[in-house]
Amino acid sequence: MPLLVAVADSVFPTLDPARQILAAIGAELQLAPEATPGAIMGIAGGADALLVTYATITADMIGQMKRCRIISRFGIGVDNVDLAAATSAGIVVTKVPDYCIDEVSDHALALLLALVRKIPASNAQVHAGRWEMKAVVPIHRLRGSVLGLVGFGRIPQLVAPKAKAFGLRVIAYDPFAPAELFAREGVERVELAELLKQSDYVSIHTPLLPETRDLFNADAFRQMKTGAYLVNTARGPIVDEAALARALDAGQLAGAALDVMPREPPVNSPLLRRENVIITPHTSFYSEESLLELQVKAAEEVVAVLTGKPPRNAVNPEALRSSKFHP
Repeated sequence: MPLLVAVADSVFPTLDPARQILAAIGAELQLAPEATPGAIMGIAGGADALLVTYATITADMIGQMKRCRIISRFGIGVDNVDLAAATSAGIVVTKVPDYCIDEVSDHALALLLALVRKIPASNAQVHAGRWEMKAVVPIHRLRGSVLGLVGFGRIPQLVAPKAKAFGLRVIAYDPFAPAELFAREGVERVELAELLKQSDYVSIHTPLLPETRDLFNADAFRQMKTGAYLVNTARGPIVDEAALARALDAGQLAGAALDVMPREPPVNSPLLRRENVIITPHTSFYSEESLLELQVKAAEEVVAVLTGKPPRNAVNPEALRSSKFHP
């Protein structure tokens, strides 16, 4: 029986790059007709592997995947996959943590620059027929300001030198990153409370975990400098959007730039239609090059596992001890 690789959902114009990688082991690739549990399980129930982008893969769905050995995510995070259920079922879950680090770090800095220089607001004023500097004052100098990075993984490690090129002093909080990493990158390591106190701009780069959900809430905003700016290119639920709206209304924060939202698209969000809020539609990861790299690397993880080799980026490596891998 030929190997079957199911695709739960796709944002790609074509799956040909992944299909070419999988063809090397004679695997057939099938895309679910829609990203619903029923449609996904229509093909995933008998599949040897599952590729997934945004679809939620629940414990119930995983329990029906009797042949599946790997769930490979087209992306960096795996919060849409029930890891405990996958591990219990002996299914290894993988991600692609290094495919869009240039794009997201560029986007984070672009959002910061656009926010601080008030470029979208200025552009809107001019197109509305208003050519006045006073319409967008005040604007403050970047050089000498402090940028605080919440999380210090691959992406913020690229944000740091780009920010330094504009004269920003960079500090970071990451309880899991080793001290020598901060020293090597020339970034001061601080606790979260100190970062909020010192930073003129805060950029979020932490994964979505139970302890980071609503990490930026009313209490966090009270600890930030009056007039500070917030940038989020990580995960939407890390920020309590109602609390952020109140902080903006109160003048506690001067503005926010967000590529991710708690609910996407952000229907009826209190952050919509504000001059001091920039929202992009979860596009920080995107470039033609990054999408190709993502497909190839995610498919390569499937090929590795289905040919008895260890994957590069297993999120739950303990699953590799399952009888599925050692019959």
